[in-house]
Amino acid sequence: MRAETPRPGKLSMRGISKRFGAVRALIDVDLDVRAGEVVAIVGDNGAGKSTLIKVLAGVHPADSGTILFDDAPVTIDDPTDARDLGIATVFQDLALCDNLDVVSNLWLGRELRKGGGLDEVEMEQRSWALMRELSAKIPSVRTPVAELSGGQRQTVAVARSLIGDPSIVILDEPTAALGISQTAEVLNLIERLRERGLGVILISHSIADVQAVADRIVVLRLGRNNGDFRVADVSSETIIAAITGATDVRRRPLRTGTDR
Repeated sequence: MRAETPRPGKLSMRGISKRFGAVRALIDVDLDVRAGEVVAIVGDNGAGKSTLIKVLAGVHPADSGTILFDDAPVTIDDPTDARDLGIATVFQDLALCDNLDVVSNLWLGRELRKGGGLDEVEMEQRSWALMRELSAKIPSVRTPVAELSGGQRQTVAVARSLIGDPSIVILDEPTAALGISQTAEVLNLIERLRERGLGVILISHSIADVQAVADRIVVLRLGRNNGDFRVADVSSETIIAAITGATDVRRRPLRTGTDR
């Protein structure tokens, strides 16, 4: 656990570029995320959203550009580097073990031990405490994950990412394929993460969802920045125009929330 380490106040990505053969997936992309802030990244298919978060997660190291925590340059060459820096990513497939219960999924690979065996009592108590803090609607932490709803499974995946006490949590399409009530559950979870003082990066195709919980919206188009907007100051029409290319704001001053 990293609870004794002060959390970084700001993550910055500057001039991030990534190429796959002849395909330029990212071209000089910038991104800022502060502690206690939810930043949504939106864009059409092929805009570069997934590539950008995989760069930050250490899956695809950037070809060029700089990543900084509190203005100090850091290196992310692999997922271990990202984890050690306090970056946790919940990918769309969640990577949960359906045959295991909630406790076992939360602590998989990080099991607590006592007297040569697993400390089941301590892991269960900590699991319940984390679920209560996230306002999770889980019937029991001993329920097999296979019996949980989509929203509950998303909660377990996010809770597992918090075991390492990260400063940044990346959520990849967390409300995809969820019903109305389950989506509301996940959006509530995102608000709980902000209340914990975490920086949250939300990848989503749903403008309504990001307007409901995000502080800022960053638009990517064809691998480039095409807008950075405060949610309180922007309309759905403006966001959609930036996504589709009806407006090109790359060379205009960005209306950001970084000076708040």
